[in-house]
Amino acid sequence: MDRQQGSTATPKAPAGKPRLSAAGGAYRRTSSGPLPAAGGRNSSESGVSSRVRVAVRLRPRNAEEQAADADFADCVELQPELKRLKLRKNNWESDTFEFDEVLTEFSSQKRVYEVVAKPVVESVLEGYNGTVMAYGQTGTGKTFTLGRLGDEDTAARGIMVRAMEDILADITPETDTVSLSYLQLYMEMIQDLLDPVNDNIAIVEDPRTGDVSLPGATVVEVRDQKSFMDLLRIGEAHRVAANTKLNTESSRSHAILMVNVRRAVKGRSEMNVSMSAENGHSSSMMDSLRPPIVRKSKLVVVDLAGSERIDKSGSEGHTLEEAKSINLSLSSLGKCINALAESSAHVPVRDSKLTRLLKDSFGGTARTSLVVTIGPSPRHRGETTSTIMFGQRAMKVQNMVKLKEEFDYKSLCRRLDIELDKLIAENERQRKYFDDEIERITAEAQYRVAEAEKECKVSLENEKMKYHQEYLDSIKILEEKWKVHQQSPKKQIKEESTSNGDVQDLLQNEKMLRQSAEDESNDLKNQLSHWKKMEATATAEVVRLRRMLDTEASQKDKLEEEIAVLKSQLMQLSLDADETRMGLDTGDGPGKIFPGLDSLMSHSRNSQPREQSNGPKAPVAKLFEQVGLQKILSLLESEEPDVRVHAVKVVANLAAEEANQEKIVEAGGLTSLLMLLRSSEDETIRRVAAGAIANLAMNETNQDLIMAQGGVTLLSMTASDAEDPQTLRMVAGAIANLCGNDKLQTRLRGEGGIKALLGMVKCGHPDVLAQIARGIANFAKCESRAATQGNKVGRSLLVDDGALPWIVKNANNEAAPIRRHIELALCHLAQHEVNAKDIVSEGALWELVRISRDCSREDIRMLAYRTLTSSPTLQSEMRRLRIEC
Repeated sequence: MDRQQGSTATPKAPAGKPRLSAAGGAYRRTSSGPLPAAGGRNSSESGVSSRVRVAVRLRPRNAEEQAADADFADCVELQPELKRLKLRKNNWESDTFEFDEVLTEFSSQKRVYEVVAKPVVESVLEGYNGTVMAYGQTGTGKTFTLGRLGDEDTAARGIMVRAMEDILADITPETDTVSLSYLQLYMEMIQDLLDPVNDNIAIVEDPRTGDVSLPGATVVEVRDQKSFMDLLRIGEAHRVAANTKLNTESSRSHAILMVNVRRAVKGRSEMNVSMSAENGHSSSMMDSLRPPIVRKSKLVVVDLAGSERIDKSGSEGHTLEEAKSINLSLSSLGKCINALAESSAHVPVRDSKLTRLLKDSFGGTARTSLVVTIGPSPRHRGETTSTIMFGQRAMKVQNMVKLKEEFDYKSLCRRLDIELDKLIAENERQRKYFDDEIERITAEAQYRVAEAEKECKVSLENEKMKYHQEYLDSIKILEEKWKVHQQSPKKQIKEESTSNGDVQDLLQNEKMLRQSAEDESNDLKNQLSHWKKMEATATAEVVRLRRMLDTEASQKDKLEEEIAVLKSQLMQLSLDADETRMGLDTGDGPGKIFPGLDSLMSHSRNSQPREQSNGPKAPVAKLFEQVGLQKILSLLESEEPDVRVHAVKVVANLAAEEANQEKIVEAGGLTSLLMLLRSSEDETIRRVAAGAIANLAMNETNQDLIMAQGGVTLLSMTASDAEDPQTLRMVAGAIANLCGNDKLQTRLRGEGGIKALLGMVKCGHPDVLAQIARGIANFAKCESRAATQGNKVGRSLLVDDGALPWIVKNANNEAAPIRRHIELALCHLAQHEVNAKDIVSEGALWELVRISRDCSREDIRMLAYRTLTSSPTLQSEMRRLRIEC
């Protein structure tokens, strides 16, 4: 043991409350040495040496110590102003030890938090990992110091509650996130305190960096202090504790609270953009592809189980085994501290799961504060000495704190999605504009061509009529002149020269008119040719615009392909950090569906003749042994109705016991029961036979035989003909048991099993509805399991058969059994993305949100929460409706 006598020269941290100072846009603690400035990503490559800070806290005497040690002085003497502690050997000698802080029994919880944990919390908010741990003998106040909730007195709040208050007060909810996991290390098994079913979580170590992680632990995002307090209460309720002589409620496990803080670094991206613009290298594409920077840090709060001596704690039996496991893990931790304090080449971190989990806290990259708790009683001086020496050795351990920054590819992906939507909208707008412009130009060209053709046609007709009339007039004049010439030859001879001149003039005028008409016709033809050329030009312009649209479409397709490739790459890069989803596949077992058969047997016995009641009644089992199964089954074919009724009741009562089911099936009892369903018209026989088949259907082998012999078809026919609610309950129970078989899903649906269940809804009886809900829940669970294993693709068969509206309608049914099964079925349906659109369209999203908030069962509520947070379609719809889970 490395004991320090007298005044030692161990390094001390300045007393008092830490001060905050602004430097370079980031905050820095001046009380425990400077931290690296929040520069760039390269800052995570190097670190600054930081010693483990250790504080000692003294617990006041309890009632037992005041009575037993009334005549003895405390074994320790505190000197808080000198940060010293004196450990008495006897009345004359004592050892003196120095710590970073010495907290008396009168120190408040606020004081303890400020000197022990607040500097670590500030480092976590700056981007560094941090650890706060409590070590000491059992019953010295470790859990009080760390995990006190302070429900009755807020001043008694522990480090966990106060640390989360500071973290939530400092972050920005729009850009920063806080999530946590709450675990316990019990008997060398890591158990999830938020999900007790998850009781053996494996530790995964990165072969490249050596970092350890727990991918199987539940991770819950925290938005406010109330939800954090609720999570702490859940975890504390599941933590293992026992009553020993030293502590009435002794923790039997190491509790570990892991708080992950993710913060966006403001101002860095804008600075890089401005620098690129000054250098002339800025572009809109590079700006859009530059991811923002985030800082990821982790706060680990460890409440170690107390070390104890078996002779003092009185542990025995299972409590003794727990004490051995606790002491073994604390011993492994002590060995690692010794190796680090002595700068040993080998540190045995793999000796215990505790040391593997705290690998980063001692000798790693985290800023660590340790509070060692001791008691004043001289009877426990040996344990107090061991605790003090553990703290002294821990003060020699050096950590290399590092800032952890990385690119936020998810934000970049969202930004690229927005840019893509803008480009698509702009492309669609331009395409619509081009289409409208093409239609306008085409319409205008067609109108102009039609007008030109019409004008040309009218002009040609007018000219033709004009020249024809002139031609007729000329012929008429010539005929008149010819007549005159025939009547007056002499006059004609005299005037011949004059007439010839007139005729020549007329002919000349006729030629000029014809030439003018031809010229005008040519002009009209030229105009027509010009309009046709304009139409061809417009057509070419339309073709060019269509080619431009095709080019834009091809560019759009290429851009979408590039975005898809980029998104897949980004999702691959962030896959390791986002693998937190857990499958929660719970549900009620099939159970016996024929619980009231004994009462029916009693009723049937009372209805027998009086002369048979003289002797004692043999039980069904004794009757089975005396008469024989074959004889009982032969009575099912009796011609007397009363005999058949009693026989089928006996068979049903035998089928309720699992030991008799195989014998009944081998003797042909299943075939006889199915024959009764097919042939009997007696309501009692059909009800009891359906109940017996339901009990036989709890066995997987019997389920295959029922399907092979057309049992589902017979049950569906019975459901359609029956009106008695009890008969319908038996039929629904039988089909519900068949719904729980993964191999029969398609055949069951093909033979009308699901439609038969939905058809019985009109009965409205609560017992019938409960069996229908159980069958739908079993069917949905099997589908979910098959889809998870890759054996099923496509939409749910329940959705195809129209079961979703009824599920949504009864999701908040007043009857607890109906509501529980319906909530479980709805969660299983929503687990697969292919059903998400139907979930949204049928209004089931609101029911899922209600289940995640108000469901009385923790497992169903957590399953609904994980389903909502893991489905992209549901998340998108919730964001659109502004719903918070």
